Amino acid sequence: MLRTVNRVLLGLLGLGLFASGGGVLLGGLDLQRRWGFGMPGWWPFVGPDDLLLGAEGRTRWRDEGWWWPTVIAVLAVLLVLLLWWLLAQRGHRLDRVLVQSEDGAAARLDGRTLEDAIEEEARALNGVSQAQVRLSGRRTAPTARVQLLLEPYAEPARTLGQLSRETLAHARDSAGLDRLPSKVRLREARHRARRTA
Repeated sequence: MLRTVNRVLLGLLGLGLFASGGGVLLGGLDLQRRWGFGMPGWWPFVGPDDLLLGAEGRTRWRDEGWWWPTVIAVLAVLLVLLLWWLLAQRGHRLDRVLVQSEDGAAARLDGRTLEDAIEEEARALNGVSQAQVRLSGRRTAPTARVQLLLEPYAEPARTLGQLSRETLAHARDSAGLDRLPSKVRLREARHRARRTA
């Protein structure tokens, strides 16, 4: 849903900027006169000597009592919407996962509990120093983001295979999920070089 909203908003914003920028460019380069076509009567910028917003347009409502409260209210609403949109980009943490049982009944599993279980089992893998798991997505179709900090002696390919075949498979099966898409990030722990005598 959020991805679709982002695409629609970016598309509309891009289309508006392209149309207004193209119109200003046509007026600034005086292409209407050179190429022999006209701009609509409402378009304010038709020649290189015209201003996009003249003095009358800038000061028309300045002395009206409603002008500044309206400007402040519109800017405040715009700020709140932009902050909401920015926070929505981060992706929320999943608080509950719906677990389907064989008899058709559904139960709710605390998302943090499932994250903790995955983290604990991932830490037990050979060569894993730290593990961090975050569930996001829908309650019926969660997605796991896993970050592992590996010891210097760890084998990343082997650790990733164990994580996928064992740890994430256990979590998927215990929650009764058909699938558990996961993104895994592996980092190596920093260590000092050993001195040899």
